[in-house]
Amino acid sequence: MVHPDTELRFVSPEIGWGVFATRPIPRGTIAWALDALDQRFNAVELAALPPYARAQLDKYSYVDSRGDHILCWDHARFFNHSCAANCLSVGYDFELAVRDIAAGEELTDDYGTLNPAEPFPCCCGDATCRGQVQPDDHARIGDTWNQLARDDFFLIRTVPQPLWDVVAERPVIEAALDDPNRLRSIHHHFAALRRADSAARR
Repeated sequence: MVHPDTELRFVSPEIGWGVFATRPIPRGTIAWALDALDQRFNAVELAALPPYARAQLDKYSYVDSRGDHILCWDHARFFNHSCAANCLSVGYDFELAVRDIAAGEELTDDYGTLNPAEPFPCCCGDATCRGQVQPDDHARIGDTWNQLARDDFFLIRTVPQPLWDVVAERPVIEAALDDPNRLRSIHHHFAALRRADSAARR
């Protein structure tokens, strides 16, 4: 579920739609959280889909730490990529605002954090643009993402959190807020990929 102070807006014919803040969203705010209405597809279910459905899933879903495809039910599926994303995750099923997001600003995440299967060109236009999003970005940039998201994780209790009731694993998250040593790394999201890579090398 995406933060309630957002709306869907058309960006351009090249990019399509995007998610924009209707009010300021301070850093440390949970901007999106996986919820019970989001759909999960494992490899068997994915293979059984007709081509038109698979094409939509390829475009709008992301791959989680188990290797399942997740399709968000609301306009969260229209988050666009940026190499300087203002929303990132640590090792849980939510994304945080990693800087203050102004009213009218687009919410973005980094598609490299979403386990892309294939490289694709990036046209985010940021000065830090990588030019291409790669399936192995997590190996090269994961520590940077983790540090950005980690800093803001500890602001969770200091700002309003309208999505808190949606967030799963609240006791685990509360424990990490109390003890930084228990905070998961963003690398948790790539566990399934590491297992698959290890199996392929055997």
